[in-house]
Amino acid sequence: MPEPAPEGLADERADELAVLVAAARTCRPRAVARLISIVENGSPALRGLMSRLAPDTGRAHVIGVTGAPGVGKSTTTATLIAAYRARGLRVGVLAFDPSSPFTGGALLGDRVRMQQHALDDQVYIRSMAARGHLGGLSVAAPQAVRVLDAAGCDVVLLETVGVGQSEVEVAGTADSTLVLLAPGMGDGIQAAKAGVLEIGDIFVVNKADRDGTQSLIRELRTMIAMADRDAAAWKPPIVRTVASREEGIDDLVATLDKHRAHAEADGSWQRRRLERARSEVESLTLLLLRRRMHDDHRTVLDDLAEAVRDGRVDSFTAADRVLGDVTDPKA
Repeated sequence: MPEPAPEGLADERADELAVLVAAARTCRPRAVARLISIVENGSPALRGLMSRLAPDTGRAHVIGVTGAPGVGKSTTTATLIAAYRARGLRVGVLAFDPSSPFTGGALLGDRVRMQQHALDDQVYIRSMAARGHLGGLSVAAPQAVRVLDAAGCDVVLLETVGVGQSEVEVAGTADSTLVLLAPGMGDGIQAAKAGVLEIGDIFVVNKADRDGTQSLIRELRTMIAMADRDAAAWKPPIVRTVASREEGIDDLVATLDKHRAHAEADGSWQRRRLERARSEVESLTLLLLRRRMHDDHRTVLDDLAEAVRDGRVDSFTAADRVLGDVTDPKA
């Protein structure tokens, strides 16, 4: 285990973190960038950072934007930024990209497609590498969202990797999930395979000026009608857009407003956030247990693995012993 920092140095780091947090609350891009880097890198300062940010979180409307490659996620995200800025709202964007196999960094860098907002100090856009994490996001996504939330962003847009059928995790991180589809890409079949009928709060048929739009909408309506939902539950609407020409974006924003109002009225807004917090705590608990198990109890784990291999103990008993050693404060 690393030795604790000397008291004076620890105080200095705490003071530096306090300055960064204060600057981030005024939407200073450099401060926000450094805080998200702390999150991405799993810095020792992360625990203290999350503690400082916790009282200022829970205000932003977190919107997930997912769909197959080529449906226009980045273009739609850029037009949503413009729509929310027209309302005077502060917007944060996390664009999750495939990772470079060499550096682990974001490979595509979707920020290049949103350059019209680069000089707006009320917009913060960050490309984050998925780093092999399935689900379309990054393992650091929940904490990164908290940074943008605490930094005063009224809306946080999450644009997923766009790799197909593993992109359902965004629904557990967002308050509202947009599933983008486009005619002529076989998206109806892909939607059924990927399980997006369960995660989509709003279906967006982008590039709706193309042939096949009506056919795709009919197919979506049929699948939505077949879904087993409570009569009072939100029924995902279908919104047509041509994001490259900013057509239909006002309707999309209005539908997002309706979804939030409905979710707040029926309690699903808080239930979803509770489930998100539960999942986050569970994931962090497992991560900390795994880290402690490998850092402090390697010999015990190896001995038990040998015992399981040789048939001297069963794997369940071995797991109980490891868990007891890891969670015992005297261990």
